[in-house]
Amino acid sequence: MYELSADETAIVALVRDWVDHEVKPVVRDLEHTDTYPEALIEQMKQMGIYGLAIPEPWNDAAVSAPCYAAVTEELARGWMSLAGAMGGHSVVAKLLLNYGTQEQKDTYLPKMATGEIRATMALTEPGGGSDLQAMRTVARKQGDEYVINGSKTWITNARRSQLIALLCLTDPAAEPAHRGISVLLIEKGPGFEVSRDLPKLGYKGVESCELSFDDLRVPRSALLGTQEGQGFAQMMRGLEIGRIQVASRALGVGAAALEDAVRYSQERESFGQPIWKHQSISNYLADMATQLTAARQLVQYAARRYDSGERADLEAGMAKLFASETAMKIALDAMRIHGGYGYSTEFDVERYFRDAPLMILGEGTNEIQRNVIARELVKRNRISS
Repeated sequence: MYELSADETAIVALVRDWVDHEVKPVVRDLEHTDTYPEALIEQMKQMGIYGLAIPEPWNDAAVSAPCYAAVTEELARGWMSLAGAMGGHSVVAKLLLNYGTQEQKDTYLPKMATGEIRATMALTEPGGGSDLQAMRTVARKQGDEYVINGSKTWITNARRSQLIALLCLTDPAAEPAHRGISVLLIEKGPGFEVSRDLPKLGYKGVESCELSFDDLRVPRSALLGTQEGQGFAQMMRGLEIGRIQVASRALGVGAAALEDAVRYSQERESFGQPIWKHQSISNYLADMATQLTAARQLVQYAARRYDSGERADLEAGMAKLFASETAMKIALDAMRIHGGYGYSTEFDVERYFRDAPLMILGEGTNEIQRNVIARELVKRNRISS
């Protein structure tokens, strides 16, 4: 299934076993009551999952991007929210690794590796959506500090994160606008408020919040790296691993839906035989398995490209687009196979159907992904005039 080393294969197998024995028996109750999975998160910390994207010397258990994607898929196969609880954290780790100063790396990465510090990123604004250059959150220099004013929305894990990578304007007058955007590494303090948790169709258990900043003061050393105006490019690179992670979440939801559909189609009988023997059902199963396998290969391809050090926005965009649309279709088809039971909250299929749309919308909508893919495709194949 994966082209991983023996050690990485063992890590994926460990997570898969944990999901089957620790997550699946409790997930339905946690999800339906929208309960934060404190015990499961602690176990994830102990297994080293929060440090998978962090290498030596700050951590001794980093893995390749293909392994990271495979672990994410297994987590989401148990409960997509668990994968969401470490997604933004890993993006921030990669931002620090690629662009942080030595002091920033030494300050945050060791504690992020153990999960003692949880991190998330704050990009989206109430009126901006996927248009990151339309942001209005501003950080103005005053002496040795930045003073931040503005708001963000749909920020996952905002209440339980100690570190937030904030995308904001440090030069509102810059032309083009992206040249005035920076990333600040902020911690909570006076002027920072988590104003409310947003109600959601799915993606239960972990919080998605609105944030407001009212004269929040942070030191100049909070700037990611040493140069202002680099934040947009930095975050675009960070979103490559973020989109691979979201695509991997979609794989997990699709895999869970397919597993349940295959099992149920053998247990449920109609007209004297298991329903999988009816051509309409067997066609669903064949298409679901084929599409999921194709999506997985595309995600792994994107992960390998990311590890090569080359730009992977085209590959990550394709993986996120295809895997998320595939997960949505598989979730719906699993519901069809279950019939009325697929609509019942006593079966997990309805949860997959509610969770799948997040990956279509999150980390840049699929409409945005198509723009990214087309733009990069032309860029890589530009004709001479």
